[in-house]
Amino acid sequence: MADDASDMPFPTLRDDYVQVPGEDENVTAQTASPAYRLAFADDDFLLRPDLRAVRLQLELLKPELLQQEQGIRSTIAMFGSARIPDPETARANVEQAEQAARSHPRDKRVAHQLTVARRMLANSHYYEEARRLAGIVTSTCVGENVCDFVVKTGGGPGIMEAANRGAFEIGGKSIGLNIVLPHEQSPNPYITPELCFRFHYFAIRKMHFMIRVKALVVFPGGFGTMDELFEALTLIQTGKIEPIPVIMFGREYWERVVNFDAMAMEGMIGPDDKDLLTFVETAEEAWNHIADFYRLPR
Repeated sequence: MADDASDMPFPTLRDDYVQVPGEDENVTAQTASPAYRLAFADDDFLLRPDLRAVRLQLELLKPELLQQEQGIRSTIAMFGSARIPDPETARANVEQAEQAARSHPRDKRVAHQLTVARRMLANSHYYEEARRLAGIVTSTCVGENVCDFVVKTGGGPGIMEAANRGAFEIGGKSIGLNIVLPHEQSPNPYITPELCFRFHYFAIRKMHFMIRVKALVVFPGGFGTMDELFEALTLIQTGKIEPIPVIMFGREYWERVVNFDAMAMEGMIGPDDKDLLTFVETAEEAWNHIADFYRLPR
């Protein structure tokens, strides 16, 4: 029975949640001391290094309980670069970079920025594919109280924004797992507010990516994307989780930046481990593979 249940004959935790003495209470050296604060209402106490285990538990528990309340039964995690913009923004960035290159034709830094801007324009079609796939996936969510295949992202810009946006545009729920970074990562505006979470610990955030997950959809990305990808592949490879579809958008990109064949030839992965990956180019291909895996109607 919960300590703060409203039908209990005792004061609730919320009733007792008093960090400082009230106006009608005599302030003494004792009541003004931090030691007098209720432990769960004492931020300084909760932030002590000794309380790390408690904070880890809270970061695991809070999103879990809130997802239960929202009826989230299963999810599809979508990863990819935070730097890939939507096509309109990408075209504007190229125009700006071309103008800078014309003004500074011998500046190598400016020339590099133009090269990157053009590559990002080419990659911006992944933004649209992530957006479309999220719409397809979200349309499978059934019932008002229970939701399957809910889109889950890292909560930031780029591919994450595209996925949350695709769910938002058809009126569906989607999850954002944001994290505190040195350069603050703000949640994109398309995440369902009641499912927009913020983490301090990367480890707990990673656990929440894998809880309830039915498939991983991975778009071109950098260190963060590869971190999530290889952790999930390791969990599948070692049998820590049941096999799930791992959908890779952009075969040319992935085979250029990660030589999976070389890893197999060197004996660093098994000859069948590459079969854990399915390469696709379109949202329809991705959804068809997921639907086939779970024998869903299409």
